[in-house]
Amino acid sequence: MISVTHYVALSFLLFAIGVTGVLIRRNLLTVLMSIELILNAANLNLIAFSRQLGDLNGQLFTVFVITLAAGEAAIGLAIIISLYRLKNSVNLDAVSELKG
Repeated sequence: MISVTHYVALSFLLFAIGVTGVLIRRNLLTVLMSIELILNAANLNLIAFSRQLGDLNGQLFTVFVITLAAGEAAIGLAIIISLYRLKNSVNLDAVSELKG
């Protein structure tokens, strides 16, 4: 039987991969996908603990996090497309236009 410990371990693995991707990679698309992994790790924890407690609040909050992730992906992709048209690169080192 799969317990909450298994879900938490998988969530930790997804979170660690996401944080590693954000810190190490220099490609904007890879960083965006890593942020999605971090949000999915949080969703997995919310659903696992919601199931253990028999409460639907964690699952409801997960729906809101998924909605937030969809908006973040849409805005992030729009920014990436704009920067690519401006700089012809999606490398984070080439983007100094956002520094104010």
